[in-house]
Amino acid sequence: MKLINIGFGNMVSAARIVAIVSPESAPIKRLIQDAKERGTLIDATHGRRTRAVIITDCDHIILTYLQSETVGNRMSDEYPEETEENDNE
Repeated sequence: MKLINIGFGNMVSAARIVAIVSPESAPIKRLIQDAKERGTLIDATHGRRTRAVIITDCDHIILTYLQSETVGNRMSDEYPEETEENDNE
C-alpha cells in the first residue's frame, strides 16, 4: 500500500484516491458541505486555507492545504509510468 503525504505528516492511501480537485467551484463546495453533514469530511488543513480536495472511493472527502498539482506530483512519483519501464527493455 502506497501512502501519499498530504501535509503535516498526514498520509492518504494512493489506491483510494479517485480525484484531486480545486475547492473553488460551487459543486465542490456543496460536496464538502454534504460530507460535513454526513460525517465523512476529513480536514487535514490544520487551520490553513484549503487548496485541494481529495475525493476517495469510499466517499470520504479530504481537505488539504497543498495545491492539487503538488498532491498529483507526489502520486506520480509513487507510481512511475509503466511506459518508462517498457522503454528500457
